[in-house]
Amino acid sequence: MIPIDTKLESSEKEFAEVRDMLEKHQFAVGGNWDYDHGYFDRYLDEEHKVWLRMPFDVINGNIDSETQDLDAKIRMGKPFVLKHIYNEGLDKEAHPRALGSLVDQFQEPLDPDAEVESKWVTEAKKVLDQVEDRLLH
Repeated sequence: MIPIDTKLESSEKEFAEVRDMLEKHQFAVGGNWDYDHGYFDRYLDEEHKVWLRMPFDVINGNIDSETQDLDAKIRMGKPFVLKHIYNEGLDKEAHPRALGSLVDQFQEPLDPDAEVESKWVTEAKKVLDQVEDRLLH
């Protein structure tokens, strides 16, 4: 994981505004969000192993996927680049279950925090520069 300095860090905006703008830059709200914090994620490589992640904290209001009433104001955290090295293929030790079978059939990452090559840090900085221009001006 490599943290990246940006003017976005500590900026405060409406969640819906940030989400809508970031979607135009191929970001999505990461699946591990909660009512008080979350991440905007964008893959940087075609294999979806290198990611630019922008954390945020909810400072006012709520984020709820069940309603369109997203009144949250968020504070952006320090973005970072991370790389996951996955073991391709199915897990031979997996045990099928009705609800978990779609997730549990795949193996754990070989290295969930693999070394990130400098070209990906450069690419992430380019993306963040574009996002800064849109969000801060």
